[in-house]
Amino acid sequence: MKVSMIQMDMKLGKPEENFAHAVELVRQAAQAKPDVITLPETWNVGFFPKEGLEELADQNCERVKETFSALAAEYGVNIIAGSVANRKPDGKVYNTACVFDRTGTLIAQYDKVHLFSPSGEHTYFQHGDSACNFELDGIPCSLVICYDIRFPELIRTEMLRGSKVQFVVSQWPEARTLHWDTLNRARAIESQCFLSCTNSVGTAGSVKCCGHSAVYAPMGECLILGGGDEQILTTEMDLSTVEQVRDSINVYRDRIPEVYHV
Repeated sequence: MKVSMIQMDMKLGKPEENFAHAVELVRQAAQAKPDVITLPETWNVGFFPKEGLEELADQNCERVKETFSALAAEYGVNIIAGSVANRKPDGKVYNTACVFDRTGTLIAQYDKVHLFSPSGEHTYFQHGDSACNFELDGIPCSLVICYDIRFPELIRTEMLRGSKVQFVVSQWPEARTLHWDTLNRARAIESQCFLSCTNSVGTAGSVKCCGHSAVYAPMGECLILGGGDEQILTTEMDLSTVEQVRDSINVYRDRIPEVYHV
């Protein structure tokens, strides 16, 4: 599986400019003919304007669906369209990610489960209530958003459903770059999966995002690592190694779930 991660810089509270820029970057990424293109978290408005969020948010992801369904079909590529601030028909705003296959069909939609309370995300967004598993080209995959990566029980839930590739989309701050690098590598090692994490760069108010988008292999090797500027990172994942690692150190067989109380 060849993945191209778009380490995007976005403008806070400027969805028109951000949509245009995201489309431009997806078209650039498609030139490498990847199997999957990914975008970061809440790229439509940044993370996150505290004034006017409901008006700035996409409405039931309609614009995302229209835009990225067409792009996926045009280029014949799977697109994990990051996440967007998304106002649903219930009137609440969610942090929502959409996944499109090569035909442009929406095959998965995920609302961020764990909202980052230190920044007040939980007061502006409604949390999701389910994990996210799907298949890309027949390969079992799963998806989480940013703060979710600190909750290994969510990742393990997705792994127990058969996932071999964990996607993470984020707006992670430079102040906690060490945590970002360490947590993503740890999730890949403990889950014995490939992990593709796409972060943003630039600033949202006073917060600077760190980039460091990366792909980690099941034994923890870093296959590619981004810097601190906007860029597109492309690498290949040899998925045959997932079963090799899981056979050699079979943590899934050796689990004792009746002992765990989570």
